[in-house]
Amino acid sequence: MEFINPLKVKYPIVIRLTALLGIGLVILNFLVFPRFGNSLEFEDVEQIIIENIDIPQTQQIDNTPPPPRPSIPVPSDDEDIAEDLTLDELDFDDFSNLDAPPPPPSGPKVVFIPYDDPPVAMTPIKPVYPEIAQEAGIEGVVVVQAFIDAKGRVKETLILKGVPNTGLDEAAMTAIRKTRFRPARQRERAVGVWISIPVNFKLK
Repeated sequence: MEFINPLKVKYPIVIRLTALLGIGLVILNFLVFPRFGNSLEFEDVEQIIIENIDIPQTQQIDNTPPPPRPSIPVPSDDEDIAEDLTLDELDFDDFSNLDAPPPPPSGPKVVFIPYDDPPVAMTPIKPVYPEIAQEAGIEGVVVVQAFIDAKGRVKETLILKGVPNTGLDEAAMTAIRKTRFRPARQRERAVGVWISIPVNFKLK
């Protein structure tokens, strides 16, 4: 007689019961627990605003200590210091020995006179070159300030810029004094004026 295993006989029944039990649990789960919707709700998150605050620059306090106070003089007990110190008497009434100031320089007083047209030399200014300056090879420019009156005559001369101790200054003034000028004019009227005249000395 063939032996039949009871597990093989009960296996289909167990499978069916297990499947039915699983289906029943799924149906019970849908019935008991609430259903979830498809939409999701988001909580409102509070927006945080960041503000820029200008912090004022702090000022550094100068903690430099003040300079020390000057020391107070203390009377000395030294007996060697003379107590009777006097200044020599000065005679302020005797000024006879003092040197007098030098006198002001003598010469013509230059006064500016306005004019419309300056004086013009009617002939070229031709100075005589001094022999001493020629032999020494001295050249230069002498500036002479001359006063030319209303008739075109040279009345006063003085040296503004010269070459002293060469004879060039004297030669320039002599040449200008011998020159005749057309006088300066101020509103169609002839006037006497001071002008500066350069005289050039150059060896050939």
